[in-house]
Amino acid sequence: MTPTSTASPTAPRLISYACLALSMTLVGCYVALSKPLAATFPVLLLAWLRFGIAALAMPHWLRKPPDEPPMTARTRFLVFLESFLGNFLFSIFMLFGVRMTSAVSAGVIMAAIPAVVAIGSWLFLRERVGTRVVLAIGCAAAGIGLLALAPHPTHASGAGAAPALPWLGNLLVFCAVVCEAAYAVIGKSLTGRLGPRRISALINLWGFVLSLPFGVVLAWHFDFAAVPLAMWALLVVYALAASIWTVWLWMTGLKGGVPASQAGVFTVMLPVSAALVGVFVLGESLSWLQSMAFAAALAGVVLATWPARGTPQPRRTE
Repeated sequence: MTPTSTASPTAPRLISYACLALSMTLVGCYVALSKPLAATFPVLLLAWLRFGIAALAMPHWLRKPPDEPPMTARTRFLVFLESFLGNFLFSIFMLFGVRMTSAVSAGVIMAAIPAVVAIGSWLFLRERVGTRVVLAIGCAAAGIGLLALAPHPTHASGAGAAPALPWLGNLLVFCAVVCEAAYAVIGKSLTGRLGPRRISALINLWGFVLSLPFGVVLAWHFDFAAVPLAMWALLVVYALAASIWTVWLWMTGLKGGVPASQAGVFTVMLPVSAALVGVFVLGESLSWLQSMAFAAALAGVVLATWPARGTPQPRRTE
């Protein structure tokens, strides 16, 4: 897929950068916009609907390419584990978490993903952790610590929602970060065995199966007619963005010749977009402590993902 012309590579590289930035921007947006969805639908029903809508949109991605080797038992187990941790549990923790805390706070905590991925890679893949990564982990910890000190107004998350519990919501969002880090580490083993489209389709299908019993029971007692049309539209966008668009954009950006280590810098767009949606769309406030936490978190993202000379460290996010 490399261009055969001798034109300057500047334009293709800029397109790749745009795809990577848009992918991470969409992740931050759907993390923030899942807050009103979690206030409208029961969380486990919302997860089931998300996986179901995405499954209807990409059945052709399940087809095995002719040049792909048959899946071994280990590969099948890794696919299941990838879905259970990085799709199913990630969605549950994240949806419950943003229901109890603010989108701004969720964005700050999600900025810890590169640092937690680095720790997971060190523990399970024996990758070297450099000085900058250690500093990034410290920045992430400082950001989350400052967030814990920030005042949180007591409010309900919507009709029928549980009372806001910022500390518990922040903890659940951090659990989602750990699940995403596991997703990234397992994904490094899977990408050499399966194509990105098939991985996306398979783990989404497993997410649908895992949430099926909860979804069916909750759907039986849920009043779907009471859900506004605008919320249905948001649900469809959320499902497509979370399971299809972000993955496709990310892989397209990497295909354009951008090193994975350099592409990791674009994860900075995740907390930025989540916070901006929280402030300008959901009407949340940004206190000075949250601003300091946000700055520390962004510094940690850049430190953890900025490419070092001659030592690329691949990153994979949702």
